[in-house]
Formats: sequence, structure tokens, C-alpha cells
Amino acid sequence: MKISNIQVLRGPNIWSISRKKLIQMRLDLEELEQRPTNVIDGFGERLEKLIPSMFSHRCSKGVEGGFFARVKEGTWMGHVIEHIALEIQTIAGMETGFGRTRQTKTEGIYNVVFSYLEEKVGVYAAEAAVNIAQALIDNVEYDLEHDIRRMKEIRELEALGPSTGSIVEEAVSRSIPWIRLNKSSLVQLGYGKNQVRFRATMTEKTSSIAVDIASNKEETKRLLTEAAIPVASGVTISNPDDLEASVKKVGFPLVFKPLDGNHGKGATINVKTLEAAKAAFEYAKTYSRRVIIEKFITGYDFRVLVIDHKVVAAAQRDPAHVKGNGIHTIQELIDKENEDPRRGYGHENVLTEISVDRDTLDLLAKKEYTLETIPEKGEVVYLKSTANLSTGGTSIDVTDVVHPQNIFICERISRVIGLDICGIDIMAQNLTQPLTENGGVVLEVNAAPGFRMHLAPSEGLPRNVAASVIDMLYPQGKLSQIPIIAVTGTNGKTTTTRLIAHIVRSNGKRVGFTTSDGIYVHNTMLMQGDTTGPVSAEFILKDPTVEFAVLETARGGILRSGLGFNACDIGVVTNIQEDHLGISDIHNLDDLTRVKEVVIGAVRRKGWAVLNADNGYCVKIGRDARCNVAYFSMDENNPVIKDHCKKGGIAAIYENGYITIKTGDWKLRVDKATHIPLTFGGSVNFMIQNVLAATLAAYLWGYKPEDIRLSLETFIPSAAHTPGRMNVFRFKDFKVLVDFAHNPDGFNGVKAYLQSVEATKHVGIISGTGDRRDEDIMETARIAAQMFDKIYICQEKYLRGRQQQELIDLLVKGIHDVDPNKEIVINNKSTECLEDAINTAIKGSYITILSNTIDNTIQRVTEHLDRELES
Repeated sequence: MKISNIQVLRGPNIWSISRKKLIQMRLDLEELEQRPTNVIDGFGERLEKLIPSMFSHRCSKGVEGGFFARVKEGTWMGHVIEHIALEIQTIAGMETGFGRTRQTKTEGIYNVVFSYLEEKVGVYAAEAAVNIAQALIDNVEYDLEHDIRRMKEIRELEALGPSTGSIVEEAVSRSIPWIRLNKSSLVQLGYGKNQVRFRATMTEKTSSIAVDIASNKEETKRLLTEAAIPVASGVTISNPDDLEASVKKVGFPLVFKPLDGNHGKGATINVKTLEAAKAAFEYAKTYSRRVIIEKFITGYDFRVLVIDHKVVAAAQRDPAHVKGNGIHTIQELIDKENEDPRRGYGHENVLTEISVDRDTLDLLAKKEYTLETIPEKGEVVYLKSTANLSTGGTSIDVTDVVHPQNIFICERISRVIGLDICGIDIMAQNLTQPLTENGGVVLEVNAAPGFRMHLAPSEGLPRNVAASVIDMLYPQGKLSQIPIIAVTGTNGKTTTTRLIAHIVRSNGKRVGFTTSDGIYVHNTMLMQGDTTGPVSAEFILKDPTVEFAVLETARGGILRSGLGFNACDIGVVTNIQEDHLGISDIHNLDDLTRVKEVVIGAVRRKGWAVLNADNGYCVKIGRDARCNVAYFSMDENNPVIKDHCKKGGIAAIYENGYITIKTGDWKLRVDKATHIPLTFGGSVNFMIQNVLAATLAAYLWGYKPEDIRLSLETFIPSAAHTPGRMNVFRFKDFKVLVDFAHNPDGFNGVKAYLQSVEATKHVGIISGTGDRRDEDIMETARIAAQMFDKIYICQEKYLRGRQQQELIDLLVKGIHDVDPNKEIVINNKSTECLEDAINTAIKGSYITILSNTIDNTIQRVTEHLDRELES
């Protein structure tokens, strides 16, 4: 068996609207298609032995052991691999449980789909699961521990830290969207103009001056001293010649720490001799040019967390330590402590594994101990000089017992330093008494403090401190979202998207929109190309100037990665026609409908689906929609419209030449089609459909009919407003129409328009697209044969895996099916083809260029027109 492809789905997708993080692996079972698990000797037994924890998988049996029962009865290897991929992620500390395995229409080819927590871990799990299954089939040894260890390492490199992750989780619980802006901890909450950013536990409200002060321990201590806040006495030096005098001035015992240090790095505590002071000074110097020497204060290490100038949590921190039993060595006690299920690799669990480093060996040496020493029963041996959780420390929540005066002191400190989120380190016997009474002192004030000790203390109540961060960033009444209208369908997506964006922009909003020709913000193109996928949608949603998003959403992006947004306010489906069939397991219109309805599935429950009542597949989507539904139709007597409005529904219809909103039995005429330039005097039906869809979407959002009318009348079909959509260029003796119709339905739309056009001769320039079905390519040629007197075939590009001549032959066959004597010119050089068509055009003729056949079509036609005007 072999992996054909692995895709990462990051948004609502064809497998699930709510489960946005999925791996989709295309797996070719090859000869295993004929070998289910029950005919592979010993496979089930080997699987149970290697991964016994899979007993918990219930599978379709609905009981524990259900999956193993399926394996014994016989199931296909894709199903097994799905379950292995899920279980090895769980073993690695990333529990996730959604999976689907479905056979494609090609025998032996399966889509294996499963959820992930960390993207790169999910991809690794997919590959590892196949390798594990193959090893079990071949009955060879497999190092599962290597995979588990590697997945943990990947998670530590890629995952958000516990503090950042907790803020994201709290945002998600409040339906606030988020986007990770880099590979580290820079995160955007919200969309467009309503976004806020934070990095770890520093927010865009965090003062850079305050961070600078907090990073300078000497400056912090001076400000706190001037504010009458108790701090440890000490000095700062950089020259070793000043060490002895400074030690005498402060007096033993001492603490040495780098001026610019963090997380306890470079610190040494309880220094009692000059020799130890010299070593501690040199150690601190490796982290900072200047070193702080402070009086060592006995007591307990406390951390008080202040958010938005309010104390939200407090914890007592103990450095990593072991307790002797008179039997085991210190190393053995460390190993035993690391077996605690609460301890894990990096940030995976509540506590971190204890590692042995220089700090550990120095502390042991001061007691004349080694790792082989056997401590007495009950003796506590400290292994780190600081109480950071990242080095194996533990924490006890003491939030509820902090004295009110200490709360006042800490909240005042946050304002003195100026931090919106700060962690205050205090050394004292307790926090139940005022620091001024028990001799406690403030040691440090930390910007970007870690939250883990409060989120999951070793003892005491967990505190949801992330909630306070979200309360600060999004106080009651502040919006996190911007309006999103998503437009999908087979034909008309781009024009409908542009028209909706024009209506929004005309009504005073700064709109960002994506189309098949580029990304625009307030009518300025920022990126050119087909930008209808999730990356382009995210581009708009990350832009802090955007107030309203209109997103063209094509099938390709949905299949590759899912949607680029979690939810939208209005979803529009223009129509569902035969196009792109035979690609990515989309073989018929039912398959295509399943892709398009992902957009409607992402509409908020109180939002609206805008659907084409003249298209049966759109109507089918409407029946299953879990949001409000509104229809548009070219026929007010359409049974779907009549039934829908009879029930009080809203629709947009084309009646008596008017674009009309119908609510129940009431009609509200918006504008006459002949007044709307986009409809070409009401002669282009597919453009009227686009107008109906856009008008209905705008009306449902809340725009008034008179405002919509003005927008419709000022939207001019042109290369500027609608590039490649019914662009007419008027030469002196003939006209040229450019339209990027590329499927039978699009060709039929142009055909209907050309029937209303008077011309001495109709000339067409067409091409085929290699990734379409043979019958679709031939059908476009048949339609071309019906509307053109002369046809140029220009197959310069869009081969997409086919031979050029193969596509030409299909087009010629389609033309000859209609008229064996049709005049055909084959010229695969687009420049020459266009030159010949224009230079040989007779007076009154009409040249139509379809399917983006000519490279840079609009630019080339415009250049010809400019030359004629100049001459």
C-alpha cells in the first residue's frame, strides 16, 4: 500500500463543519484491497500486543473492544490505519477521536480522515500509522516509542504554549475567531478592524515602556522603592573587582541573578561564602553583563498574577525537589518522581519532568551530595534554585487567602510599572499577613508571566486566568467579528461577489473581497491571481482596515484545505452545474453539491442561505440548511418560491422586468432590469440571476432598497469592474466580447445573449481545459458550433496533464457533431490567433473570446482598440 496524498484541512470541510482540524490521507491499498484483516495471519493479535490501549476504541460495535472485534471479523486496512493514527496521537498526549474512512469510486483507493490537535503531528501520525500497519502485516518489529517520542518533540516545537493556548481556548469558548500569525506565539483574535493581537501573555495593550522597565530589575527595584513598596536590599555590579565590597555591603546570605534574566536562568540562591559568591557571579554573567546581588530572604516563593490591574490569582511555588526515604539514591528518587503521570515532556502535562543540570549539581555539591547519595527518610533535597514550573517546580494555589493589603500592594505595583498583565514574585513566610508585617519583599515584576501554575496547580483550585485576559481585550459590547458574506456556485461567483462588494462599499463600508482574479481591499487590487481559497480569505480577515468581507469561495479550496473562516453571516450559492467533474472524487452533481453546501453549513444559525430556486441542487441544500433560507428565481411562479413565500419566506424574483424582493405576499420592487448596466438592457439572463443573488444578500444584511438600487445602477460591466465577465469592446467596424465562460452552462449563457445581438458574422475563439471530462469539453464545442459561424481553436495552455492535440481533437469532434462543415481555424499561438481574428473581421461582425483562451486577453484586446483610436 502507498500514500498518494496527505491534505491538512483547517476549516469547515466536506467531512465535518464543526471539526475543522482534519487530516485527509488518500491511501492506495494495492493488493491489500483483496486482503481484509481476518485473512492476514496473526495481524489482530500483533496489533493488540503493540497497541493494547486501542481496546478502548468502540468502533461501530459501540462497546469497548469493538474495534478489535471488527479486526477479527475482517475490516480493510484503511479503517485500521485511521484508528492507529488516532491512538498514537492519544498516547503522545494529544487525545482526539474523530475519524472516517471511505472508499472512493476507484477500487482500492480510500480517503482516510482523522482529527488532529497539532498539524505536523497529524501528518506524522498519518505516515506512521501506515508504517505501523505494514510492519504488523509483515510481522516485523516496530519501534513505537520512537514515533511517540517524535510526536511529542514536534508538539513542543509547534504547539502554542500553555499560556497562549489557554487564551485561545477561552476565546474559542466565546466564539471569538483566532489566527496564528507566526510559528511561535503571535496570535490574532477577531477579524478585520475588530482584531486584537497578543504574543504569549503580552497584548497590544501592553506598554513597551513597561516591558522595558520590568526587564531591567535595577530600574524596577528603584521605582518600587520610591513608591514605598518593600523590596530586597542589594546592588548591581558588572566588574568582578567590585564583588567583594558589594558582598560585604549587602551581607550573607545572598542571591545572585542576571540583570536581564528570566525564568530563573543564571540565578544562584543562599550564597554564604566568598568563594561561592565568585562562582555565582560568573554563572550570572553568562546571561547578562550586569549582575544583581541581593539579600537572601528566607520564606516561601509566591507568584501573584495581576491582569488589567486586578489580582486574579496567587500561587506558592516550590522548586523541584525530592523527599528521601533512606533507601533510594537522589537519581532514583528523581526517576521515580518523573513517573508521576502529572509530569510530562515540556508543557504536555500539569508538571514538567525534572532534569539534572548545572544548577542541580551545584545545589547538591553545596550539601556535599551527588546523584548517588541516599538522603535520610523525610529529608527534602532541592534540585533547582528557582521555583519555575518549566524546570520541574510545583505550585499551590493560595488565591483565596491573600491579605487585602497585599492585594492592594500588587495592584498598585502593576500601575507603578505600567503592565496590563504582570507576574509579581514575592518572598515571604506567607501572604495571609501584610508584607509590611511579616518582612516579605517583592523580588521581581515580570512581563509576559506564565499562566500554567494558575491554570493547573499541583494543589488547590485551578484558576481560569485567561478569562480575565479576554475580558480585558474584549469588554462587554466590543465586537470581535466583521460581517462575512461567502459566495460559491459553479457560474456567476465572481460577478456576484463583486456586485455585493460594490453595494457594501457604496454604503460606506471599507470592504475586502476575494475573486478568481485577485484580492481587493476597498477596490484596490492587492494580489493578482485566482484567490478563491482559504489563504486568500484569511488575507482579508487579517487586514485591520477591513470592515466587511465578501469572499468568493471555490470548490478547489474547500477540497484542499476547508474554508478559511469558521462561520459566515450569509452564504450564497449561485447555481450548481456540470463543471470540474471527475476531479478530486467529484464525479457527479450530487458530489459537487456536497462540496458547495459546506459554505451553507458554515452560516450562523441566525444567518441566511441565499439559494437559486431554479436549480434543484440548490433547493436540496436549502432543505437541509440549519440557518434561515431565502431563494432567488427568474420565475415568480416557481413552485419553490410560491411555497416558500406562502410560509412567510423572503425571496428575490424577476417579474415584469423588475428585480423584486418578495416577503410573504408583499412585493418590493428594487429596480427595473433595463436600468441596471450589468444586465445589458435586461438581455443577459445569467447576469440578471447574479443581480438577484446580490440584491437578496444585501437586502438580508439590512441595506435599504433605494441604496441597493443606486449601487446596481452604478455598477458598470467593464474590464475594471468585471474583468472577463461580458466585457464588450467596440471597434469601428466590429465588436469584441470577452467572457471567461469555461463550462457548458457558461457557454449557454453567452449563447443566449448572442441570440439578441445583430451581427453580420459571429466569430468565436475557444479552447479546452485538460482537467475536464471528455464529454464536458465536447459539449462546450457543440454549443460553440451553434452560436458561431467561424471558430478559432487556440489550445495554447490549460493542458493540465493532457496532450495538446488530444484537446483539439475533442473540440473538433464536438463541433462536427453539430456541423461537419463548420469553418474551423486552428492556431495555438494566442498572439497570432487574436491578430488574425481582428485583422480579418468583416464589418458588423461580432468576435467572442471564451475561456480565457488568449493570454492576458483583456490587455491585448485593449491594446488593439487603443491602436485603432490612435490611427
